[in-house]
Amino acid sequence: MLVQITQEEFMKLYFTITCILLTLISCKKDGNETALDYAYLGGEIINPNTKHIVLSKNKTIIDTVKLDGRNRFLYKVDKLNKGLYTIRHGGEFQLILLEPEDSLLFRLNTLDFDESLVYSGKGNKKNNYFINEFLKNEQEEKYIIELCQLDGITFQKRVDSLKAYKLKALEHFTNKYNPSPLFLKIAKANIDYSYYSSKEVYPFVHYGKNKAAILNALPNDFYDYRKDINYDDEFLNGHHIYNKFLRYNLSNLSLKRHDIHENNACFDRKSLCYNLDRLKIVDSLIGNTSIKDDLLYHFAMGYLSKSKNEEHNNTLLKSYLSKSSNEKGKKMMSHYTNSINHLKEGLKFPEIKVVNYNEDVIKINTLIDSPTVLSFWSHKYFEHFKESHYKLKELKVKYPEVKFIAINIDEYSLEQSKKLLESHGFINTSEFKLNNPNEALEILAVYPMTKTLLIDKNKKITNSNTNIFSIHLEEQLLGLINR
Repeated sequence: MLVQITQEEFMKLYFTITCILLTLISCKKDGNETALDYAYLGGEIINPNTKHIVLSKNKTIIDTVKLDGRNRFLYKVDKLNKGLYTIRHGGEFQLILLEPEDSLLFRLNTLDFDESLVYSGKGNKKNNYFINEFLKNEQEEKYIIELCQLDGITFQKRVDSLKAYKLKALEHFTNKYNPSPLFLKIAKANIDYSYYSSKEVYPFVHYGKNKAAILNALPNDFYDYRKDINYDDEFLNGHHIYNKFLRYNLSNLSLKRHDIHENNACFDRKSLCYNLDRLKIVDSLIGNTSIKDDLLYHFAMGYLSKSKNEEHNNTLLKSYLSKSSNEKGKKMMSHYTNSINHLKEGLKFPEIKVVNYNEDVIKINTLIDSPTVLSFWSHKYFEHFKESHYKLKELKVKYPEVKFIAINIDEYSLEQSKKLLESHGFINTSEFKLNNPNEALEILAVYPMTKTLLIDKNKKITNSNTNIFSIHLEEQLLGLINR
């Protein structure tokens, strides 16, 4: 009797049989027990952005694993160092837990990366637990923003309740599957640091403008957990929940220090003074070099990407350079600061070459003969790619006198970018690709991806750093048109 099976069932069967065969081959011929310091990782990528996945641990790349003709792979991790590993594909990534003798398989669609990710094989239950928690936390973040409008006592009761629910769910999972101590350590850290992050973000999201007053009105035990925080946790270094907590926590601590010498002035997170305070606190509180350098880079880049004041930029850069020990990061930050300082309003837009989808190389300034908006996109940020193009369609109808140019910044082939545009109905004469992405990105300082430039009909920059989704964009467009 012939039984039909789905593609997903076939994939699971294919990889299961392959894993069994490889496991048998790896066993010693004399029948002695083989060392349990390995794991298998396999998967299938639907709509792949590249022909490989990258496997890393603690920011160290272990291997680049090629996909086969069916966009599948199977990889044996020898001399396994059990713990959290990172799988990357395109610009997306996800953490997985690998322990000895795991044979973990996954299937994902890059068009819906996290939501489509499903694990099977040995090790699947713990990793499906983690991905489900990750997705729930993403949804919970919106709810937390709503809760932050409550008074401190009520807010604390609500987030305490959320934490209790998660601990109960973990207890149920533990009783049912008896997971390893390593899993429990990570799962408990996820719950704790997600809870801590909710509390750290409270004063920033709360509607009141006087942040010092908000902090002073909180219950006395609101931040009691801080006395137990390890700011140099090597085990959690690189874990997104821990990293997010550190960013919120250090921003919050900086808020209190900043308020002391600003005499209760209205808080401005973009102020130079506050951002310098934040770098000082990172430098004084974090001992782990890797964690410290990442935080310094994150905060410095966050400030510079929104600043248009050259003097302030140089002051912030000087502070960052004096505290960071990451030579690559320092070089990149210096280049970035130099670039944004040269994209001043009133200056002529720099000569950058782009390629259209007929493969013609063009100097971009030859395209600018009317009020112009330049926006950017990448395969790595798929949601931004879609939403920014929908936004551009809307703006083109409302402002026909403005030229909207969308530029792909990837090093991928022209054909690959064209295929993505065509598949979503976005291909048109206003679409281009950088001819030399590395050189052009350094000159244009494209960070973050939402960065948008406004240029007048005389090729002069009128706004070097707005946002395609900004509530102020249309007002800025009217100003551009009336110049």
